[in-house]
Amino acid sequence: MISIHDPKIIIALDFKDEASTMALVDQLEPQLCRLKVGKELFVRCGPALVKKLIDKGFDVFLDLKFHDIPNTVAAACQAAADMGVWMVNIHASGGRKMMQYAREAIEKSEHQPLLIGVTILTSLNRQDIAEVGLDIEPAEQVLRLAKLANESGLDGVVCSPLEVTELKQQIGSDFCLVTPGVRPAGSNIGDQQRVMTPSQALLAGSDYLVIGRPITQSNKPLEALKNILLECNML
Repeated sequence: MISIHDPKIIIALDFKDEASTMALVDQLEPQLCRLKVGKELFVRCGPALVKKLIDKGFDVFLDLKFHDIPNTVAAACQAAADMGVWMVNIHASGGRKMMQYAREAIEKSEHQPLLIGVTILTSLNRQDIAEVGLDIEPAEQVLRLAKLANESGLDGVVCSPLEVTELKQQIGSDFCLVTPGVRPAGSNIGDQQRVMTPSQALLAGSDYLVIGRPITQSNKPLEALKNILLECNML
C-alpha cells in the first residue's frame, strides 16, 4: 500500500495556463501524488500558482534547473525555499561550489526543501552529449555528476531509471533518485530516450517517479494515476 506521507508519483504539470492546470489538479488527490511545476508553467503563472497548489495540500517539485554563478543559484534556492516547495533542483554540471552555495542557502532557510541535482537529461543520448564535448556514455557522466552532487551535500539527483541501480550501489540507498523517463507499459515514449515502466523503475531503486502525459492527457487522470499505483503495488 502507498504511504500517504510519502507518495512516489510526481505528476508533471506541463500546461500553458492556470485554468488547464487547475482543471487537472482538481481531479487529483494530494495523498496519492506530488506535483511538478516546470519552466513554461512557472514563467506564465509564477509563484502565485505554486502557492495555490501548496494551499490545496500538494507537495510541489519546482523544476527550474538552476544553473548560474554560485551566488545567483544560492539566492534562487533561497527564494524557492521561501515559497514552501517540497523539492527544488539545480544542474550538477554547475560545479561543486555552485552546489555547495545552494546547500548552504537552503540550510539557512526556515523551510528546507529537498535539493536535487540534474545530471544528464533523459532526452539526450550519446551522440547528443558528444556534440557538446562529452564523448562518453551518458551513464558514465551521470555517475560522475551524481558523486559530485553527493560530495557537495545535495540530497539526490534526477536521472534516467536505467542508471538507478548503479547509482544506488555506488553512492548508497539514502541518496534520493528522482526519475523521469517513466512510461506505463504500452505508452508512447514521446521525447524520452532512456525509459522504464513505473514498476521497473521502482524495482531498480527509484525513489520518486516523474510521470506526465500518461496521466495529464488521460480522459480520467485520477483513474490513470491509480492504475499506475496498482501496477506498482502501491494502492
